[in-house]
Amino acid sequence: MRALNEMNHGLMMPDVLTFMMGKFEAALPADRRYARNHMWCMSVEGGIRFGFTTYAVRLMQDVYFLDWEVNPGDALALKQKIGHIETSKAMSDLFAPIAGTLVRFNAELLNDPSAINVDMYGNGWLFELAGAETDTLSVQEYHDFLAAGWEKTQNMLKGHM
Repeated sequence: MRALNEMNHGLMMPDVLTFMMGKFEAALPADRRYARNHMWCMSVEGGIRFGFTTYAVRLMQDVYFLDWEVNPGDALALKQKIGHIETSKAMSDLFAPIAGTLVRFNAELLNDPSAINVDMYGNGWLFELAGAETDTLSVQEYHDFLAAGWEKTQNMLKGHM
C-alpha cells in the first residue's frame, strides 16, 4: 500500500502512504504532518502552510464556497473557529488546527475554490500560520488515526445516505 521512491544508498523509503476508504484511495504524502481535523501542514518560508487532506476532500466531495472569519495578523487559538466551507455534502465550520498567528490565506480560493477538489496538496492549500507544529501527527500516526475511526465514519456515512 505504499508508493516507494529509491533513496540514497539503495534504501527504499515511503513517500506516500495510502489509506483505503473502501474502494477509494486517500494519498497521504510523507513530507507533511497532519492535524486531527484532516488538514495537512508543511513548513514554508514565513510559516506553516495548511490544506485539506485527500481523506477530507473525498468525504466533503465538491467544495463550492469558502469563507474566513479571521484576518491576517490575528492570533488564533487551537480549535478556534476560523471560517466555514460549503460542499456538495454540507456546510461546515472550520477550526484552527494549531495555535499561531495567521500569516495569509490562499486568495485564489476565495474566487474559485475548485483547486481544493483537484490539487489539495498543491494549489489547493488554504492558509499559512506562524506557529509550531505542535499537536500534529506524522503520516503513519495520521494513517493509524484514520484507521481507528474508519468504522465509525462508515457508519455515519451510511446513516446519512
